[in-house]
Amino acid sequence: MSRRRCRPVTVLAGLLVLALSALLLPSVSARSTAAAGTTHPGAVPLTELTVVSEQVASGLRRPIAITGLPDGRMLIAEKNGTVRAYHPDTGLAPDPVLDLTARIDTSDNERGLLGITPAPDFASTGMLYVSYTSLPAGALTLARLPIGAPDQVQVLLTQEHAEYGNHNGGQVAFGRDGHLYWSTGDGGHANDPFKAGQNLGTLLGKIVRIDVNRACGAKPYCVPFNNPFVRTPGARPEIWLYGLRNPWRFSVDPVDGSLWIGDVGQGLVEEINHIRPWQGGANLGWSCREGTPVFDPEQCQPGGKYTDPVFEYDHYNDNCSVTGGVVYRGAKTPEARGTYVASDYCSTRVFAVRPKLSGGYESAVIGNFPTQPTAIGTDVHGELYVLSDLPGWLNRVRFERVQPANH
Repeated sequence: MSRRRCRPVTVLAGLLVLALSALLLPSVSARSTAAAGTTHPGAVPLTELTVVSEQVASGLRRPIAITGLPDGRMLIAEKNGTVRAYHPDTGLAPDPVLDLTARIDTSDNERGLLGITPAPDFASTGMLYVSYTSLPAGALTLARLPIGAPDQVQVLLTQEHAEYGNHNGGQVAFGRDGHLYWSTGDGGHANDPFKAGQNLGTLLGKIVRIDVNRACGAKPYCVPFNNPFVRTPGARPEIWLYGLRNPWRFSVDPVDGSLWIGDVGQGLVEEINHIRPWQGGANLGWSCREGTPVFDPEQCQPGGKYTDPVFEYDHYNDNCSVTGGVVYRGAKTPEARGTYVASDYCSTRVFAVRPKLSGGYESAVIGNFPTQPTAIGTDVHGELYVLSDLPGWLNRVRFERVQPANH
């Protein structure tokens, strides 16, 4: 079962066959048809790429987040609150490098330790930033601490999330601007029960941006002066983007600083959004819309401006829940550079999306990941890894070139 849904996949499947029977395209929308031409110097059409996965570690307990360190290690967050270290030369370390279990509420399938990222100056400070659902009531929590020092946790920001256990978001990442970004879900259950997505007065259903290098007043962080809602009455100034349902995984492209967001849909559409640095304040639509289709007309504002996803797919053929990924910037496969790679928790399909120099995007399905992909990350060299939830696997990912079908 997907860790980010509110209903069993088997129930969804029956409903979706009825709801989507008129659609002809099983895996991607007409908005994201693959282009024939290449888009970057040295790149090849996405249809000429496929992914191959190699298991490099096992025995993890519900691994849900992964990040690379400057020394070549990968840190893997486990849902229960422990963090494991993997190095390609020595494998998976037997003991956790960090244990936060005493702080974390794991009472629901989607609660737990959710995100982890090193500070930009980690090599000198050893500082980590983490997100989790905290005891006693599952509040969404953003905190920092030196690696290996759970007694030195400093909570930066919290958001109440007590009534339902699902839709917690949880990704944390630093942008090229040096600010910290954090994703939150809409509060859980179904149908946006608190109407949080379009409400600028709550952090639910948002991506937050804060400056963690300074403190302002009683807060251990500052709000960047150019955050979009700093001067909006009644709005939380920390908000960077809004209109999200459950942005379980997003990433920052290290080349241009743009955000790629996998936002989990409800029963119809899974979506991927691509937000450039100058698009702060964008409204991604939920719960007025689910992807591009209208979901709840009462949440749609007259004349409202919504930012469309750059890729969306339906729930045919076992699709159920998008796992947002990363842009490949590694050196081993130059032909794939600049390609965003995401997957689906149930079908395990790998979706490749890439901007075209002429405008728009090209996309393709380029294979499958191992079962239940929960997170896709990169090492210090930009090479890809993917986690598998219940099996507890870590897999290294590489690209292979395939010949076009007409050759």
